[in-house]
Amino acid sequence: MTVKEALAALKSMGNEKMYAQNVKKGAGKNQFGVMLGDIRTLGNKIKTDHALGLELWKTDNIEARLLATLIMKPKALSAKELDDMVKSITFVQEADWFNSYVVKDHPQSESLREKWMASSNPWAARAGWSLTSGRIVRSPEGLDPVQLLDRIESEMPTAPPEVQWTMNTALAQIGINFPKLRKRAIDIGESLGIYRDYPVSKGCTSPFAPIWIREMVKRGEKK
Repeated sequence: MTVKEALAALKSMGNEKMYAQNVKKGAGKNQFGVMLGDIRTLGNKIKTDHALGLELWKTDNIEARLLATLIMKPKALSAKELDDMVKSITFVQEADWFNSYVVKDHPQSESLREKWMASSNPWAARAGWSLTSGRIVRSPEGLDPVQLLDRIESEMPTAPPEVQWTMNTALAQIGINFPKLRKRAIDIGESLGIYRDYPVSKGCTSPFAPIWIREMVKRGEKK
């Protein structure tokens, strides 16, 4: 499939409702308004095509970039390429797919994690804290959760919204996975109050850290 064919396929799947929803969430006009499930279906059809993924990324089109994250080979990217791509992101959904499908599988993700956590670029910082949240859950060895809580407590109040989200995830995961630090994590969440009034659909867990922590701990105790 060529870039032209991929863009035509994406454009044919666009709808106004999704377009408007993306705009409401902060997306620009370079998009078609394609449902995420439809992008996944197209990605499954293409499978892996790193060269096409790179070309799609260069278009700056939101859906083209989302599709690119599904068909690129993370290990084929240099650390500089990955860093440049992360810093070129402009939309939350784009960041989350790129972090989930490309960044976390890159062989130099750990060194980039530490670099990005100190970055003034909000998308790089979001990626750094996203990787940190993953490490807290899957491989916390070598992390200093107390130091992370110190940083969250001091930096999260003034962090850009894009960064607050993944910092908050790290806060919740520390509270869930480190029982001795649970009270402090909950206290920090209560004190900061970030996402306290976040709207949540019925049946979903609030992103407000104290609620999130208590709910996940309760579920774990029931197993």
